[in-house]
Amino acid sequence: MGIIIIIVVLVRARCLRTLRVFDMKTSERLFFIALLPPKLIQNQITEIKQYFAQTYNSCHALKSPPHITLQPPFQWLTEDLPTLEQHLTTFAINHTPIPITLSGFNAFPPRVIFVDVIKTPELINLQQQLINNLAQQLNIVHEVSKKRPFSPHVTVAFKDLSRIAFKAAWLEFAQRPIYFEFTVSQLTLLIHNGQTWNIKTQFPFLNLDSRL
Repeated sequence: MGIIIIIVVLVRARCLRTLRVFDMKTSERLFFIALLPPKLIQNQITEIKQYFAQTYNSCHALKSPPHITLQPPFQWLTEDLPTLEQHLTTFAINHTPIPITLSGFNAFPPRVIFVDVIKTPELINLQQQLINNLAQQLNIVHEVSKKRPFSPHVTVAFKDLSRIAFKAAWLEFAQRPIYFEFTVSQLTLLIHNGQTWNIKTQFPFLNLDSRL
């Protein structure tokens, strides 16, 4: 009888530990931080994504709004979300609205096609300051990105774009003109709901002193 009781206790303890781990994992969500174009430009780029879905059977890019990624996806506890949001609020307050230029299409063969973003000093500095700040203050680090140069872009097809479809699509889009100039006035935090990426919070750039 004593042995049976011990076994039951051990099983219950193990189940409780499993439940706690499960609860901890389910409270973690995926986030990333980006710059989003104005709504009108988002709509035009989304139409291009829809064209890729219909013509080349590549719809993965439709799972997020058009964006320029600054901090790639990372996991964060939902109960600690106020800490992250407060940190991003403080970061954004100390930065100015940023001019962005989209010009032409480009590609990361053999599966990614995107609208190219001009790498200005302002954009490069903002991204570098953000990832350094997050790494130092919140221990948010994307190891793969650390080994690659920052290549800002707005993806229109990737992941489920087959190699054959990529070749056909790139022939169609390589020389297709597209050009937008705009100013982004806020940093955007996006959250994954298990299927799509959605805007969680936006943080205005409030430092209007262009000298900083």
